[in-house]
Amino acid sequence: MYIYTSVARADHPEQAQVVKTISKHSTHTHAVRASEQPAAMGGSAAAGKSVNGGGRAAPRVPVPEARPFLDTFRANLKETFFPDDPFRAVVRERGFGRRAAAALRYFFPFLEWAPAYRLGTFKSDLIAGITIASLAIPQGISYAKLANLPPILGLYSSFVPPLVYAMMGSSKDLAVGTVAVASLLIGSMLGAEVSATENPALYLHLAFTATFFAGVIQASLGILRLGFIVDFLSHAAIVGFMGGAATVVCLQQLKGMLGLEHFTTSTDLVSVMRSVFSQTHQWRWESVVLGCGFLFFLLVTRFFSKRQPRFFWVSAAAPLTSVILGSLLVYFTHAENHGVQIIGNLKKGLNPISVTNLQFTPPYMMLALKTGLITGVIALAEGIAVGRSFAMFKNYHIDGNKEMIAIGTMNILGSFTSCYLTTGPFSRSAVNYNAGCKTAMSNVIMSLAVMVTLLFLTPLFHYTPLVVLSAIIMSAMLGLIDFPAAVHLWHVDKVDFCVCAGAYLGVVFGSVEMGLVVAVAISVLRVLLFVARPRTTVLGNVPDTNIYRRMDQYTTARTVPGVLVLRVDSPIYFANSGYLRERFTRWIDEDDERTSAKGETGVQYVVLDMGAVGSIDTSGTSMLEELKKTLDRRGIQIVLANPGSEIMKKLESSKVLELIGHEWIFPTVGEAVAECDFVLHSHKPGMVVDSASHENMV
Repeated sequence: MYIYTSVARADHPEQAQVVKTISKHSTHTHAVRASEQPAAMGGSAAAGKSVNGGGRAAPRVPVPEARPFLDTFRANLKETFFPDDPFRAVVRERGFGRRAAAALRYFFPFLEWAPAYRLGTFKSDLIAGITIASLAIPQGISYAKLANLPPILGLYSSFVPPLVYAMMGSSKDLAVGTVAVASLLIGSMLGAEVSATENPALYLHLAFTATFFAGVIQASLGILRLGFIVDFLSHAAIVGFMGGAATVVCLQQLKGMLGLEHFTTSTDLVSVMRSVFSQTHQWRWESVVLGCGFLFFLLVTRFFSKRQPRFFWVSAAAPLTSVILGSLLVYFTHAENHGVQIIGNLKKGLNPISVTNLQFTPPYMMLALKTGLITGVIALAEGIAVGRSFAMFKNYHIDGNKEMIAIGTMNILGSFTSCYLTTGPFSRSAVNYNAGCKTAMSNVIMSLAVMVTLLFLTPLFHYTPLVVLSAIIMSAMLGLIDFPAAVHLWHVDKVDFCVCAGAYLGVVFGSVEMGLVVAVAISVLRVLLFVARPRTTVLGNVPDTNIYRRMDQYTTARTVPGVLVLRVDSPIYFANSGYLRERFTRWIDEDDERTSAKGETGVQYVVLDMGAVGSIDTSGTSMLEELKKTLDRRGIQIVLANPGSEIMKKLESSKVLELIGHEWIFPTVGEAVAECDFVLHSHKPGMVVDSASHENMV
């Protein structure tokens, strides 16, 4: 039996509220005909519907059957770490042999495309492989110098890792090699404690050890299915960090462009500028002229290739062309005798084994581990981002965790064969893509071209001027400073722009490590702010509909007198439950002040739209319980609309559902408001209505 009594609002004693008391054995849910909805519903007959036709009552929101804890835990674990069900193809096979073959195809994707490989495909990969080799050779030498390592290591690192990736990688377009940012990180982090000039052997061994740790970390992230950790580097943070790192790399090249022999080991802007302008008497005009000339040539070829994409090979071949022209110029003019620094002798032969050079003893092991961790994550993020970008262009999918295993494995094996950190650089992969590569065989072709260079052609690089290498690095880095992306962030999302700017300034005025920390910290802080301070909005009825939307977006939407509809756009957790309770109270107080000033009916019902609340913890259920008691003292009924299955299970198990009353839970906001409005306008104070009489009314 339903008993309606008049209760005075504590904050509005002049107003009476209809409060419903439910007998212990009643489970009836109110139903209202659309034709009986009052004019307050915005003049829409549809706005007040809460029946399913024929006068049948709207169904209450069901509580799903509780699943065993282990089943729920297993499902959540699978969705978190194995959302793509990677071993589906293995389990589907019958017999041990078939399953073993399927497992091998999963970890070695080349077994899938190699049996069907055709001559026409090989022709495309051959052209692409030779093209990227022409870029990889000069870039490898340049980036090794950037890491303060022997130039030959840049060639070593373009030989073994591409072979490993060709067997284990899932991307058809990723071209493996060294990258400028990782090279700079290795040089700055290791160089801060070990001098590459005073103790070159130890420095070299630490570079191999850092590469080993980077590979172990990368492969472990893939094996443990922890690839989502990389997602904490947001797009805005990556744009700022890469732009800052590119700026720092360009500043470091002033040493070669100006022909300086001594230069600061710091990477921040102030230290570099101080080092440059304190040595003006040592600037070499020969180096300046050569450097500016080749830089201009490289930038012009890049501009031409962008304007005429079919001539992509012009910019791809420009670095090697610069090396050849620079070497010939130095050889015939004897410029090395006039202050132009050259590479010197490069050792012929393939990669020597370096596994015995790894340093696992104090005091430098922690330095190598820290360097490997930071450089490994950065290289991993770049490689996966580049691979996904080109996979999207060609409409195929790459497995992020499989890519982590492949990149990690090639760095582990690379550290055993005198290679330092490698990944999939954007510039080289873009050339590979534009050259028409079809499979990862292009990496094999590139590796074979580098092998020929190591065996027979390294003496030809003896006269290569360092200033040409600096020009190659600067031209590549200028392409990483993405001004249009920063402008886009400013126009679309100012907070994202602040993340980008913070990462950029942290790198340029602090250090590469500081910029990385700033980028991650700001990104994580933003996520925490979204969780701790979720958006709550007031919903109003769109005229002539049963739809409730944000009133600041739909200016024609109107509130229903006596009913306040609020929407929460976030899960309710311990981090935001206190804020939500206070925010709900403020919404109610503000609405009461507004209605009191206009002489309208105060809030009698608060409808919470729970459609966007994906989950709730015990702090959230306690908050709803406290809110219910607070509103009861003020004579206000709380109503929930559209709660999900997980929410209903939590509310039932915490007894909050019993406290609120199942009859005050509705599938939609429209039905919830219709019920509240019906009670407000259809019953008189002190009126007693039982279930039978209520059915007759509707």
